[in-house]
Amino acid sequence: MCELLGMSANVPTDIRFSFAGLARRGGETGPHADGWGITFYEGRGARAFHEPEPSARSVLAKLLRDYAIKSRIVIAHVRKANRGRVGLENTHPFSRELWGRRWTFAHNGQLKGVKKWPLTWFKPVGSTDSEYAFCWMLDRLQTRYPSLPSPARLDNAVAELCAELHGLGVFNMLLSDSRTLYAHCGKRLCYLTRCAPFGTATLIDEDWHVDFAQETRTDDVVTVIATKALTRDECWTDVERGHMLSLRDGIVRIVKPGVPKPVRIPPPCSGVGRPDGQTGQAASR
Repeated sequence: MCELLGMSANVPTDIRFSFAGLARRGGETGPHADGWGITFYEGRGARAFHEPEPSARSVLAKLLRDYAIKSRIVIAHVRKANRGRVGLENTHPFSRELWGRRWTFAHNGQLKGVKKWPLTWFKPVGSTDSEYAFCWMLDRLQTRYPSLPSPARLDNAVAELCAELHGLGVFNMLLSDSRTLYAHCGKRLCYLTRCAPFGTATLIDEDWHVDFAQETRTDDVVTVIATKALTRDECWTDVERGHMLSLRDGIVRIVKPGVPKPVRIPPPCSGVGRPDGQTGQAASR
């Protein structure tokens, strides 16, 4: 299995704090040593970094931990190979263009039989079931909507596709089109929203402690999503299996297929911790 990390924020924010914890799980405190990748959205553009080697021993991963790239949406992944060889072409997150937007996808789990589903416009480069599922999702979206739909319609369409893939096995997923971060829980996923009043946080996998009250503004909102909690002293909320979250500007909503209006979820524990960053723009999450 692999591990996922995502972030949605209402201001450009760096994710060094959370990424440092995830990177240690890539071959040091965790077994996910078969590659890692991270994508930072900047407006409609994105910066992406991938390596088919352990993140815990990567010079590039260390550079990204030390260099504050500001973003409002981030998707990261550390891989434990299950389907597909260890190689750059099989290293998440994957990306494609649809409707003039860059889509990014990362997955944890196995999807039995997904490669029997036909593809039309989008084809995988590597051999993972994850990338195949991503191509299938974009195929279905392109067929259903020739042009970019409203956020509400797109939320519902993505939720329906996630429900179909959930029926094939374990489908823990992060997906973004640069304006929304989608997160689906097939087996294990949790999240944390940091907002005022801010507290402190300590990583589980590394000796790093942050006082977010010293690093953020009172109107900052940042939600971090991970396969497993990254901090030992914050209040993480488990996502229910089969549920999909839609996140914009750090605000969490539950989207259910066929239900036109998503349910907004208030921050579960304001005042306990907060994300990565600097003054004026949200600090390290």
